[in-house]
Amino acid sequence: MSELSLAYIFQHQQLLVDANYQLPKVEKLASDLSFHAGDQVIARDLGLEEAIPEGFQLVPIRHLITLWPAAQFLQASRAVQLLEWRRNHKFCSHCGHETQVHSTEYAMVCPACNYHQYPRVQPCIITVITRGQDELLLAKNAKTQTNMYGLIAGFVEVGETLEEAVRRETLEEVGLHVNNIQYLSSQPWPFPSNLMLAFKAEYVSGEIVLQEDEISDAQFFKFNQLPEIPFAGSIAHAMIEHIIHHTDMPQ
Repeated sequence: MSELSLAYIFQHQQLLVDANYQLPKVEKLASDLSFHAGDQVIARDLGLEEAIPEGFQLVPIRHLITLWPAAQFLQASRAVQLLEWRRNHKFCSHCGHETQVHSTEYAMVCPACNYHQYPRVQPCIITVITRGQDELLLAKNAKTQTNMYGLIAGFVEVGETLEEAVRRETLEEVGLHVNNIQYLSSQPWPFPSNLMLAFKAEYVSGEIVLQEDEISDAQFFKFNQLPEIPFAGSIAHAMIEHIIHHTDMPQ
């Protein structure tokens, strides 16, 4: 009998775990995605038509960020992003020929024109904006159904520096100008394949004007009067704690 591998088995953004949120161990298949550390840890897609094994359940990966150590969540994040990349690059973007999985690299290779397609990460900025000594800006996403307030965030555009992205997103979403932009930390965010780049900035001028298709409410809140904020384990939570309680940012 072959040695069993610890398996990240996904059905899109849901992961197969047992009642204690532990991963299954399975026999490795030829179609499985192996991590560079070896075949002891693999990733696999679970088809919609496939049965969920007895004793296991599918759990949204977001749920696990508060239950797992950071290192394990990051490995799960890596697994789901690589699976999605492989799923989305079955054909060559140059000539349309069916691709093949590279034997030693994370690459989908076209046997017809030899074009290599590698995983791509989408950089996003996320910014905690302060005003004075005891206020920070929080905004509610227009698409959320909860009362949670978060930070200003958005994708970096082509030809734009990270600092320019901070200024643009803040101006677009809430109509405010900021300065003293400083980098804090980063976090891979597999929804679907983002790298969150955290900054802090200071309010300079302007009145809050909402980009209503993105933001339903935004306000400056006193440090001791915050609404519901993002959950522990997210970089947004760490940024807010850093500003209010001077805790260290994840490195």
